[in-house]
This record gives sequence, C-alpha cells and structure tokens, in this order.
Amino acid sequence: MSNQHIISNSKIHKSAVWITIVGIIFIAINLRAPLTSVGPLVGLIKNDIHISNTLAGMITTLPLLAFAFFSPIVPKLGRKFGVEVIILISIVFLTIGIILRSLSGVATLYLGTAVLGLAISVSNVLLPSLIKREFPTKIGLMTGVYSISMNLLGAIASGVSVPIAVRLGFGWQGAMEIWAILSFISILFWLPQMKHQTKKGTNIRNQTAEGNVNLWRSTLAWQVTFFMGLQSLVFYILIAWLPEILKQQGISSAQSGWLLSIMQLALLPFTFIVPVIAGRMKSQRSLVMITTFLLLTGTLGLLCGGSNLIVLWIVTLGIGGGFAFGLSMMFFGLRTESAGQAAELSGMAQSVGYLLAAIGPTLFGYLHDVTDSWTTPLLILVGASILLLIFGLGAARDRYIGSTK
Repeated sequence: MSNQHIISNSKIHKSAVWITIVGIIFIAINLRAPLTSVGPLVGLIKNDIHISNTLAGMITTLPLLAFAFFSPIVPKLGRKFGVEVIILISIVFLTIGIILRSLSGVATLYLGTAVLGLAISVSNVLLPSLIKREFPTKIGLMTGVYSISMNLLGAIASGVSVPIAVRLGFGWQGAMEIWAILSFISILFWLPQMKHQTKKGTNIRNQTAEGNVNLWRSTLAWQVTFFMGLQSLVFYILIAWLPEILKQQGISSAQSGWLLSIMQLALLPFTFIVPVIAGRMKSQRSLVMITTFLLLTGTLGLLCGGSNLIVLWIVTLGIGGGFAFGLSMMFFGLRTESAGQAAELSGMAQSVGYLLAAIGPTLFGYLHDVTDSWTTPLLILVGASILLLIFGLGAARDRYIGSTK
C-alpha cells in the first residue's frame, strides 16, 4: 500500500471522526432546550389556558414519564434497526412534537409534550453508548462535549423564552415552537451518519452480546440508577418551579427566567470538567461528596429567603447540578465493559430514574397548592440531596457491573 493511499485513508478517518462529533453536538443541543424553555413560561401558560399548578407541573412531568417508560425499549430498537437510524427518526418526531405542543389548546399541549418526551428519551439512552463505542479512549472528554452542548442550549432557552414571548410578541406558543427550527437543522447534520449505519449497527450488537449481565439484579446498577434519578429529580424541579419560587420573593418574570439561565450557565463548565476529571479517577467518591455539599448549600439558601444572596444560591445549585449530571453520564461508561452494556445500563437508569424524577415537579406543585408556601416543597430537595450522597458513594466505587470485585 502506497504512502499516498495511507495518508488518504487517514484523512478520511479524521473526517469521519469530526462528522460524528458534529453530529453528536447537534443531537445533544436538542435534548434540553425544548424542556428548559417551559419553566419561565409557566405563568403565561396557566393564565392563557387556565390550569392549576399541579397540571402546570405535568408539562415537565410528562416528558419524564416518557423517558421512564420508553427508555428500556430504546436499546432493543438500537440493536435491531441501528443506533444512527433510530436517533434520526427520534429527531424527526421531536420536531413534530415541538410543533404540536405549540398549537393552542390543552390537548395538543400535552400530546406534543408526550411525543417530544418519547423522542428525547431515544438520544438520552443511545448517545452515552455511542460515545463509548466511537471514542473508547476519550469517554470523559466526549461526555463533556455532549454534556456542555446539551446544557448550553438549555440555559439559553430558559433566558430567551420570556423575551421571545413578551417583548417580541410571539406568545408562549411561539417561544416554544422556535425550537422546532433547531431540531430540523439537526436532522440535516445527522444524515451523514447513515453511511456507516450497517457497520456500526453490527458492532453494537456484538458488544451487547459480550458480557451480558442481568442489570436488574445488580446492586451497582441500582446505585447508578438512583443517582441518575435523584439528580434528575432535583434538576427538573428547579427547571419547572425556580422562576415561580423567585417571583414569590419579589423577582419579576423576566428576571427569574434569566436567573434560571444563570443557574444553567453555572453548571456548564462543570458538565465538561467533571467527566474529564472523573474519567481519570479510580473512585469518584470525593466528587459525589462535593456534589451533595453544593446542592444542600444552594437549597438551604433558597429556604432562608431574601434576595441579597439569591444569585450566590442559584450559582451554587448550578455548580452542584453540573457535578451531579456529569457524574451520572460518566457512570454509564465507567461502570460497564462494553458499549452494548452501557446502552442497557443507560436504558435501565433512565427508565427507573426518570420515573422517580417524574414525581418531583407535580408533587412540588401540589405541595405548594396545599400549603401556599415553597418551604415544604423545598424540603424535598434537601432529602433528595442526602439520598444522592448515599447512592452516589456506592455508584462511585471502582468496579464494573457483574464483576466480583
């Protein structure tokens, strides 16, 4: 083989790698924005279609229920039809769901929300395993790229929702519908992945067959699952209700939306840094303890009330959320021995985990309706942070699922 041919193959390989990275980034940026754009708009939605706080909480809860019930099926679909094809189909349905949700009416609001939840659950499950398969020596780095892409757009969505709805006059429907443009563009950037579908699909089937373990009987798998669920519960409660909590403390709708963005911007660097650091550590227990300290500090700050240090508490919650999310994504790769096993663990963790998380926003809204106060609901976050420490210390141990270590 000539040197020129070798150089040519090397360039093709590098090009394919970059195409995969760009594809992952464009899929990732669709996984938070359609959800985080809702919280600042809850007040407008309630006033327009006349629903209670409990039903408003369901707008956030429905996608989580979709994640919970659909996630166990996703690895099987990936094995049967190929990861790339299933992700492509999911982004098409995400676009449809966003448009449906933005139409006037209670029925289309909840139907569209359910459809986009099902669509997002696909990439939630398959992207971590795809990263393990395509970048086995760079799991921490690529998990960081995936995480920061997802959370950056999530933060932007929270901040621009109210200005788009009110200042630009698009209303809450237009402020949510705009994200369909992004998902449609992402379809175009994912299409090049179809060229390698057959080869990659075969690889993940083979890797899934290797070291098959009953995850549902694994203590470690359950520890990863509950860590995933608890960090999701904390995050989605804050996404759904932080603006309303802040408004009761005298902060305007627009300001509370931007403060929610600040929380998500604060977590951004840590969703990148923490996976990189975690990938170089044998045990991640120290990172779990830092996570719990930050979440407890931020939550107790909100409980104490007062606007003088509100930015500090929100930034602290954001950093804690960044630690928690980065660790939960890394555990799928660090605690498994193959891409297929990572997909199965991701499916299990996001099924049970999001079912747990789905309780949060609705229960939070219900407790506020009953008590007419945010004190009792905020105690849920205190309890969740403590449980996060307990399960996180188990999930952070240096071992693989199924090993006797």
